[in-house]
Amino acid sequence: SVINISTIKKFLIGIPIGIINVTLGAGGGIISVPILKAAGMSQKQAQANTIAIILPLSVISFYMYIKKGFTSFNSIITILPASALGAILGTVVFSKLSNRFLSVAFSFFMIYAAIRLLFK
Repeated sequence: SVINISTIKKFLIGIPIGIINVTLGAGGGIISVPILKAAGMSQKQAQANTIAIILPLSVISFYMYIKKGFTSFNSIITILPASALGAILGTVVFSKLSNRFLSVAFSFFMIYAAIRLLFK
């Protein structure tokens, strides 16, 4: 059977990821990586699956933000090419890093982001 406890669990995991992605603009990674790791994925699997999840969520969010007038096309045109290059370079680096290093680096980034938000 295609629908089993694991499938239902994965479906339910998607709800908070989608909510956080749209409401906080957090890209979903802040919540999805830890949730996917808790569900049994390695750090690399959790990060890679997060990217796959974020793409359609970002398209939906982008559409909603356009409708509400929150999107600046001038900013997008300026930032997108460099971001795409950064994504390509990041993928090359990502493939060479260990799960342990990625886990520690992600943890430190989360701590840094939390402190920055608290004192901003």
